[in-house]
Amino acid sequence: MGIALSAPWRAYYGTTPPSLDYPRLTMYQMVRRTGKQYPKNVAYTFMGKPTTYAEFLDKIDAAAKGLVKLGIKKGDRVTICMPNTPQALDCFYALNRIGAIPNMIHPLSAAQEIAFYLNVSHSKAILTLDQFYEKVAQILPQLEDSCTVLIAKIADELPFPLNLAYPMTKSARQVKKLPKKGYTLWTHMVAAGKNAQLPPDDGKCDDCGAILYSGGTTGTTKGIMLSNLNFNALGLQTIAASGFGSVAGMKMLSIMPVFHGFGLGIGIHTVLVGGGTCILMPQFSIQEYAKILLKQKPQLIPGVPTLFEALLRADGLQHADLSFLKGIFSGGDSLSPELKRKVDRFLKEHGCSEQIREGYGTTECVTASCLTPKDYARSGSIGVPFPDTYYKIVTPGTTDEVAPNTEGEICVSGPTVMLGYMDNPVETAQTLRRHFDGRIWLHTGDLGHMDQDGFVYFRQRIKRMIITSGYNVYPSQLENIIDGHEKVLLSCVIGIKDDYRGQKVKAYVVPMPGIEPTEELKEEILEYCRGHIAKYAMPRELEFRTELPKTLVGKVAYRILEEEAAAQESRS
Repeated sequence: MGIALSAPWRAYYGTTPPSLDYPRLTMYQMVRRTGKQYPKNVAYTFMGKPTTYAEFLDKIDAAAKGLVKLGIKKGDRVTICMPNTPQALDCFYALNRIGAIPNMIHPLSAAQEIAFYLNVSHSKAILTLDQFYEKVAQILPQLEDSCTVLIAKIADELPFPLNLAYPMTKSARQVKKLPKKGYTLWTHMVAAGKNAQLPPDDGKCDDCGAILYSGGTTGTTKGIMLSNLNFNALGLQTIAASGFGSVAGMKMLSIMPVFHGFGLGIGIHTVLVGGGTCILMPQFSIQEYAKILLKQKPQLIPGVPTLFEALLRADGLQHADLSFLKGIFSGGDSLSPELKRKVDRFLKEHGCSEQIREGYGTTECVTASCLTPKDYARSGSIGVPFPDTYYKIVTPGTTDEVAPNTEGEICVSGPTVMLGYMDNPVETAQTLRRHFDGRIWLHTGDLGHMDQDGFVYFRQRIKRMIITSGYNVYPSQLENIIDGHEKVLLSCVIGIKDDYRGQKVKAYVVPMPGIEPTEELKEEILEYCRGHIAKYAMPRELEFRTELPKTLVGKVAYRILEEEAAAQESRS
């Protein structure tokens, strides 16, 4: 038994219980239990088409049979490279049903990034949309393992008559016709498994339930192994901390992407654990965002700060009644006090009695582990720890706890903390450490402090990472790619302030000797980047330099460039 820990924040829990019971179930088993309790509730809607829990469970079983027929078995890893669509959810829970592990990646990943994810996870199959087939097909020769390509189509999940009209839409016309072979259609896979036998449903809550990606403590991409318990605990904790008691029958705008801890853990699994409805949005647009708010009236919206900034700019909401909103949760990036004030004022002016509630978390604990209490917001605070979750602040590089209101590294302990980094025991040991109190603590690599009442305040990241529109971008990876261009000698990538994205990517480039830094060269390098870097991580600015500043030991002094960029921003 470890040493008893103080939890002063519980005084501000209101109706939230300090501790919860966590069933020893898998994610699929939790959703199945919910589905049996609320069979007629709508599990998700897609483009206006509802799917009840009873129908959802049938779709999961059908997909699971198809995967078994395909040869996927317990312990196999399958990459899901999808936006928020029904097939992504069906596949995720079907894999969990048979004990296989979903490997979640961004569908806009560049081809070489997809190759990396497939190789590092040793995936046996990849599910993606028809519009991304060519990108996947071109990297198949680079794969270390045989990988089946599963292709899903948006039109297959659209309601009548949208499914008939969809082929005429602009986005559908941009999709190149699929070749006759080299892949298996998702619908064909499901149909082929009709008579397959499902294996015993004997998964364990401590088994790895999914792999997500983050930068770890070194800023390089790591696969994060998250257990069934991690996801289930998150769902139960989030519902409890929200103050609603139950979310059964409530609708959540599931706009955060399914490959993201926030989108998958909060936007999908929490809702499905609680009997609510996910309103799936495969692609963000301000127009569609406003339309869904007005037509479907979701009570719950989780999102990154840029999502709420968009709320202020959306056409059609000027005179809208937003009194239906009961929970607005911000995470994934720092919410500036200025933006919070603007959005809170907007909500109040439109009949909403709620304010944005800020939270905090890392992918290493799925997503949120801290949330502003319903009635106890403190300016600048990211809230208080979830039930059964403990926070402490330590001197960076140590396990020594500091006094209240003293800055240090944020550490987290609780049932959502990851199993570890995939095939990386060294990085896992650096991040998950057993303290003298006997507990395992996640060292987040983030700076902050905690006041005497247990409210947590985020300062900045210790590890070098850029967060743009809620997505993690790792400068060292981008530099490796840019440096790979034959006309580039050296590069340095930083994040600079951006009112819309929070941060945007800026690249400083030193050309090879004898190469002139022209506009043509800039476009050539950016075009090269487009083939190797995901769209969201692309440099928004590229500046040529004759040399880059260096530290005393000869490393590129990226902090100096960050300071220069900040000074330039303040002068403009």
